[in-house]
Amino acid sequence: MSTRNSALGNGYDLRGSIGLSLVAVLVMGLLYSLAGAGLGRVLFPYQANGSIIERDGKAVGSALIPQPFVADGYFQARPSGPNYDPMAAAGSNQARTNPDLRKRIDEARAAVAAREGIVAADVPIELITQSGSGLDPHITLRGAQVQAARVAKARGMEVAQVERLIAQHTERPQFGLFGLPRVNVLELNLALDSRK
Repeated sequence: MSTRNSALGNGYDLRGSIGLSLVAVLVMGLLYSLAGAGLGRVLFPYQANGSIIERDGKAVGSALIPQPFVADGYFQARPSGPNYDPMAAAGSNQARTNPDLRKRIDEARAAVAAREGIVAADVPIELITQSGSGLDPHITLRGAQVQAARVAKARGMEVAQVERLIAQHTERPQFGLFGLPRVNVLELNLALDSRK
């Protein structure tokens, strides 16, 4: 009798465990995720859909992902660890004491200084280092200002005109408290292209 009750008890325990597992997976794994994604689409539709920037009805990029610009008439973004690939987002795994990192930074600093016509000590750090994700779409106000003369010359503009565009596209610290004033490189470059 006790053996039979024990066998029945194990069957009920197994059935209950499986049922609880299925409910947990459905509620927490599926319904919770769907509710979170749906709420995000309702409350923050622009961000939930990738913060896509469109020009003339055509997607030209995301406000959240940098793009490489190589021509002199464009502002340059931060270096990207994953080569601007959002599916491979990651920074460098090199420690600050790694000689290869030091060499890469020194070479980048010299290249930026030569490109912008400034001394190496004046190169803003974000123009030579990667962000934690390797995909930071912003540079500091200083990072944009050191590029203004090169961009103005390449586009046949006055430096003051380019500086006004930088000022118009400068985002203030978040909530007025967090971070520094920053410039979204893609949005600034699109503003330059849309000038008549």
